[in-house]
Order: sequence, then structure tokens, then C-alpha cells
Amino acid sequence: MGVYREELLLRSKDVDMFRRLRTSQLFRLLQEASIRHTEELGMGRDKTLDKGILWVLLLQSAEIERLPTYDEHIVLKSWPGKTMHLLFPRYYRLETQAGEHLLSASALWGLVDQQTRKMVFPERYGVEIEGVVTGEEIALPSAPKRLDCTQSCPFTVPYSYVDLNGHMNNTRYFDLAEDSIPAASAGKTLKRIQIEYVSEARFGETFTVSWGEENGEYFLQGEGEKPVFRMRMEYA
Repeated sequence: MGVYREELLLRSKDVDMFRRLRTSQLFRLLQEASIRHTEELGMGRDKTLDKGILWVLLLQSAEIERLPTYDEHIVLKSWPGKTMHLLFPRYYRLETQAGEHLLSASALWGLVDQQTRKMVFPERYGVEIEGVVTGEEIALPSAPKRLDCTQSCPFTVPYSYVDLNGHMNNTRYFDLAEDSIPAASAGKTLKRIQIEYVSEARFGETFTVSWGEENGEYFLQGEGEKPVFRMRMEYA
């Protein structure tokens, strides 16, 4: 129960036109593994969603050796770190079936009240997750370092981007980023990524996406009436 493990076969829906695991799908797999493991640990919807509180992602990062490709069998591992007051660290590791290390990732999760959208104390709802140390953890994510933004465009959250929490799903920010900057469509290889989810974006909300680049590193941000997200992507 300490470390969640899942074997996956990458299908056409999982990859981009270069047959590599799509960035948004990578983070969707990480998110879904987090949910399944949390449920296995006895902290499922009866402790959270059914009581009006939501799991939300605050920060994520990934360090990539190689992105797996179409029709490749992979192994996804995930485990929780020690709870930090209101924050729940979680770690991830992706490998081939033969044990080749593909990437490592980390995230900080929190709980918010569905109505007020404010952080809540987990102990009030009996949410408790015991941390695990494997020795394969990477550093926990931090706020992305800024670069000067030289380009911008407006973006309106479409219906298809909204999840059961009523806001733009975290994985869709990676689609938005790769649609905005030229590196992904040019086939460049993603090596490192950081994202900070500052505030939620609801269906129909419009905000400005700005970005800039320096030596193969891109910084993106979304800002409306308040900051929405900040992201840094490094390509080989």
C-alpha cells in the first residue's frame, strides 16, 4: 500500500504527432494515479467530495530522461510524502518494463472547501495519509522562475477544458502552453517542467496568456483579474 504501481500500454490517444507521450496526458496519468492510490489508502470521496471538500493541485514538477512512445509498455509508480500542515506532497516515477528510468515528478496537493474555495485543515475531515520514503524522490516543486514575456494572446476557457471541480483541469494548461509556444510542434524534446496553479479559471473566463523564451527555456503565465498560472518548460 505504501507505493502505488500500475502497468500501462500507451495507445494512440496518449501520444502526440511525434508518437511521444503527450505532456497533458503524462500529467493526467500522474493525477489519476494519485486519486487511485488515495482511494486505496482509505481517503476516497467519502472523506472528501461527499463532504464538500476537493483535492486540488498547487504545484507540480517533472524531470524527464526520455518520454515513452506509442505502443510502449511502461510502469508508473507513485507514493505520498510526509504531510506538511495543509500540504500533501506526492512523488512519481515512470519506468520501462525492463526498469529503465524515464522520468521523475513531484507535486503538492491541498484540500479546499467546495463552496468557499478556501484551504481547509485535513484533520477536521479525518484525512490523514502516512508518508513514505523510497530514496527515489526528487525535490518538491517550487514557483517557476520568471522570464521576460514578449508575446501574449487572450484565452477563454472552453467547456471541454472544465472538470468535475468546476474549473479548467490542471492537465489542460499543458495543452494551452504547447499550443502557444513553437517548441512542441517543432518536435523539440521536453526535459524539465514546473507549474504553479495560482488560482482557478472557470468555464467562460477569459485571461491573457503571456510567454517568453531564453536559451530553450520558456516561461508562460496566465493573468486575468488575478494571476491564474505560471509555468516554465525546458527543452533539449
